[in-house]
Amino acid sequence: MNYLIVSLPVIFLMVSTFLAVRAVKRGRKKRSALAAQLLAFAAVCLITFAAPAVAHAASNDATPAQTTQTTEAAASSTGFTMLAAALSTGLAAIGGGIAVAASAPAAIGATSEDPKAFGKALIFVALGEGIAIYGLLMSILILNKV
Repeated sequence: MNYLIVSLPVIFLMVSTFLAVRAVKRGRKKRSALAAQLLAFAAVCLITFAAPAVAHAASNDATPAQTTQTTEAAASSTGFTMLAAALSTGLAAIGGGIAVAASAPAAIGATSEDPKAFGKALIFVALGEGIAIYGLLMSILILNKV
């Protein structure tokens, strides 16, 4: 049962992607298909973040007041710590991907025109990858604070 609950957002996003691709092939504008995809992603994020909070609040109402607020605060702090680590790695990887997507074709073009420019071009591509490594480093530092 838990696997079904965990896989529902993934299944929902896969189905919405399939429907968007099918709609574009049938002549729908790409911009409206992208807007529908972003809306579906926002809905999945909202449900994914809201469902545990609602379940946590419901479990606190159903049980006697034996739990202290310090354990609730510690559990909430741990969850936000994990979220911060995931966001730092994910967003840094997206930024590194954007940087490499812009610099790598330029580096290939510069190298094809002048083979001596390979070293300089490689440095710019490596700087883009460094962004992702910095995000991973920050994630490791955040997780070591727990």
